[in-house]
Amino acid sequence: MKTNIDFDRKHQIQVGDEGVVKFRLRDIVAKPGKQIRLDRDFDPDFSGGFTDKSGAIEHVADNVERLADLQSKLYAQDVHAVLIILQAMDAAGKDGAIRHVMSGVNPQGVHVTSFKAPSAEELDHDYLWRAARALPGRGMIGIFNRSYYEEVLVVRVHPELLERQKLPRKSRGPGIWKHRFKEINNFEKYLFKNGIVVIKFFLNISYDEQRKRFISRIDEPEKNWKFSTADSKERAHWDEYQKAIQEMLKATSTVSAPWFVIPANKKWFSRLAISEVICGHLERLDLKFPAVTDERRAELQDIRKHLEAD
Repeated sequence: MKTNIDFDRKHQIQVGDEGVVKFRLRDIVAKPGKQIRLDRDFDPDFSGGFTDKSGAIEHVADNVERLADLQSKLYAQDVHAVLIILQAMDAAGKDGAIRHVMSGVNPQGVHVTSFKAPSAEELDHDYLWRAARALPGRGMIGIFNRSYYEEVLVVRVHPELLERQKLPRKSRGPGIWKHRFKEINNFEKYLFKNGIVVIKFFLNISYDEQRKRFISRIDEPEKNWKFSTADSKERAHWDEYQKAIQEMLKATSTVSAPWFVIPANKKWFSRLAISEVICGHLERLDLKFPAVTDERRAELQDIRKHLEAD
């Protein structure tokens, strides 16, 4: 697989009468090893030059068709797999992104895993165990709605959760987060070497926009089910999460598995950016339907003759 990602590549998108909209991967990628400040480096209101959402929605629909074709080839080739990781603060739009971007793909070729608080069985294993069990097979697209990155985010913000993991005392020392960053990087390098493309998205929502969406979930009866008391409690730890996220992005954005920091205040642009990145990664795999040999073609013609004569 190709490993070089052109962060300066322009995405040129024709949008009706608006002309050509351009944005670069460098606008939304956490460059490997670079110190990250979310409030300085990534604007959650960024929309890549779009003035309204109509053109973006239109292009997402085009990308859905583009992705459906690429997924068919991925499945038929049966060599690579794709793992899409979505991380975000609450109400950033992970579920909506999955629903819209993956709406046109064959459901038999996609599996979504939502990672919640670990079960007793999962706590009896290492923290990567449940993720390893959910990895996509060759030809498949796997989506992790939250992931093993919770182990360096929520567990870091709430250290009492670490006590439940039954780790040896020496493994719970002050260097645990650096060790976990290294372990995760090694895990993703292993996946890459075995043909699993890891595409990581952090949906970057602002503090004020999250507040608006929480209020909307309370005010609109059909959205009440989306809101939980735990969401507002976690909001009180916003600054702690921002710090943990920034360190995670710096430590685990690599050349083979970079983090894409998706502006999430405008859902229509976040869906466009996510669909562009996924399609771009799949196209770089140079996917093709398997070639049919002359012997196989002759065999199929013989079968066709028998079927016609039946």
